[in-house]
Amino acid sequence: MTPFRPVRRQDRLLDSSAAEELLSRGEYGFLAMCSPEGYGYGIPISYVYRPERHCLYFHCAPEGHKLDAVAANDRVSFCVVGATQVHPYTTAYESAHLFGRLAVVEDDAERWDALLALRAKYNPELADAPDTYIRRSFARTVVLRLDVEHLSGKCKRVPPAGK
Repeated sequence: MTPFRPVRRQDRLLDSSAAEELLSRGEYGFLAMCSPEGYGYGIPISYVYRPERHCLYFHCAPEGHKLDAVAANDRVSFCVVGATQVHPYTTAYESAHLFGRLAVVEDDAERWDALLALRAKYNPELADAPDTYIRRSFARTVVLRLDVEHLSGKCKRVPPAGK
């Protein structure tokens, strides 16, 4: 028995390739964790999706609430919302939601690769720039990897008015 519930509105289900495409192009997502105190802890966060590894990467400071939460419970969820459009009494949307386990990346080569991937996503104009900034901050930057265990996506399309 899987711990992941099926999407209730199967008529709005995105296929897996569309959900992965949304993860790839999303600007940021919402990471939901459980704090050591037992409360939900959710934050908007920049990320990069690596479909070939079936994981996402984030970076953070070497201490803080995120690291305390992952040390207490590595099970997390992550949600990305794509295009939305408000209509009278409804909203058109697309979203991808995943569940997985979050871990601190210890391997320096993987950390470096993840930081370069984040730079390529958010600053493609720096793709050929020297790695001076990353190299200078590398020792004080933690990289987290979210290994995807379950991914689903939903969308609601609203026809234009009068149709």
